[in-house]
Amino acid sequence: MPIQYPEILNLTSSGHTKEWTRQDSMLYSLGLGLGSDPLDERELPFVYEKDQKAMPTIAAILVRGLGVTVDALGIDYRMSVHGEQSIIWHNPMPPHGRLRGEGRVLSVYDKGDKGAVVNTETDLIDAETNIPLATVRVTSFARGDGNCGAPRDGAPPPHPMPDRAPDLVTTITTRPDQALLYRLSGDYNPLHADPGVALSAGFDRPILHGLCTYGLAARIILDAFGHFKPETLKELHVRFSAPVLPGDTITFHLWKSGTEISFTAHVRERDATVLKNGRAVLVD
Repeated sequence: MPIQYPEILNLTSSGHTKEWTRQDSMLYSLGLGLGSDPLDERELPFVYEKDQKAMPTIAAILVRGLGVTVDALGIDYRMSVHGEQSIIWHNPMPPHGRLRGEGRVLSVYDKGDKGAVVNTETDLIDAETNIPLATVRVTSFARGDGNCGAPRDGAPPPHPMPDRAPDLVTTITTRPDQALLYRLSGDYNPLHADPGVALSAGFDRPILHGLCTYGLAARIILDAFGHFKPETLKELHVRFSAPVLPGDTITFHLWKSGTEISFTAHVRERDATVLKNGRAVLVD
């Protein structure tokens, strides 16, 4: 059934738990390309059990099934696009453990015939200690659910980008098989693996997961400004604007202002901006 407004604002999810292992954390990090240089001692702890660390953005995949689901929202998932992703970390993500999720609907905005924007939020809590770990926010653009009666105005504006040259320009080249590796962390949508499915969706070949691109942004920021210490990253917000194809080279433009990092990501081969209005916050 379509979105029911304002009833959708009362939807919550509570008490669901999920376990993850050291291997899960290592596999996720490998899916982001960490460990490509096995002699890089900064990256090795993310893919090796000695003094193991977890990439903070693993929260974006662990949240699946712990918050308010697409089915509960009433969104037509075939017409839904992942528009924005945010994580606020309250404590470092452990490399293994058990999580409890507490989810809710934050807001809905009606875009008329274009669709509806649905914002959800899930708190991830260590199920053993009750320590809060992260708050994960997802913005979905439900193209088939416009004219639902929600407010048409009031959505927060995107993060403004600095009007000056970037402080850092850096690139990362994705692997041709990166989507096949990343999907083993839990997103088995055939769009990322099956050429026939990708073609029917309008793509020449399978595309990279948006959350993989999100994780690559965290990798770049931790490399450039955080000495690969995951605890230095406190917030990461992005808008997805175009897909990445496995094998693409992504160029990141980054602006640093105190503890705030603004950034965009661009694929030169297709003249496509893939991440817009990016904002990260580092530990003060």
